[in-house]
Amino acid sequence: MKIINREIPPRAVWALEQAGVHPLLARLYAARGVHSKDELDDGLARLLPPDGLRGITQAATLLADAIAQDRRLCIVADYDCDGATACAVGVRGLRLLGARHVDYLVPDRVTDGYGLTPPIAERVHARGADVLITVDNGIASVEGVARAKALGLAVLVTDHHLPGPALPPADAIVNPNQPGCSFESKALAGVGVMFYVLLALRSELRARGRFDAARQPRLDALLPLVALGTVADVVRLDANNRRLVAQGLKRMRAGHMPAGMAALFRAAGRQ
Repeated sequence: MKIINREIPPRAVWALEQAGVHPLLARLYAARGVHSKDELDDGLARLLPPDGLRGITQAATLLADAIAQDRRLCIVADYDCDGATACAVGVRGLRLLGARHVDYLVPDRVTDGYGLTPPIAERVHARGADVLITVDNGIASVEGVARAKALGLAVLVTDHHLPGPALPPADAIVNPNQPGCSFESKALAGVGVMFYVLLALRSELRARGRFDAARQPRLDALLPLVALGTVADVVRLDANNRRLVAQGLKRMRAGHMPAGMAALFRAAGRQ
């Protein structure tokens, strides 16, 4: 085991102390990259806006059109915790927003390998899907996406991993780490990316008159899953991720979480 001491920027400590933060907390926050008291505001209103993500407008349009046409959607997930929670967020969120046919497929690590492969695309097509959505994978699946497109599927890639030399030929790609994306938080986990896609989709449906701000579905119920996947994937807790996690934890502590998560707490003997 090797212990690495964090750098503690003195200017950040001083700024936090001047803003009324306790000296000990100021040192802890500064060591974790916090430079101002504003960054400690974990309100949802402080989340970065979705429109900063490259491709998210096309993704929202694609999904809104699919819902309007009653098309069949299938999510292809990764098999780790980030992928599992991203899948759950996608399935629950799309159904909340009016999609009637939402299926999912989680490849087997041993027999299927990683990502959207051509055989996986063929399995999705065989299930009768019209739209294939990847979560926490897909940015490197050039051949798999090409096969899905050849089979007539519309493809939306949502991912957070670094891309390879070529991007897949998807109808839309949402990934803060793709070339040309100016989204400030490059540390979003896959579940965070999917949550942002749902926020953009809800905005698009609202613009189409499907519901107004007072009657729109509450996506904040998905935040416990977003928090779990974000922490489990060990991504950096920058200001935006910290807000997503803090909001999810608040709902967990209040008992507002999916039944499966509540069962995990009981099995672990934790409050």
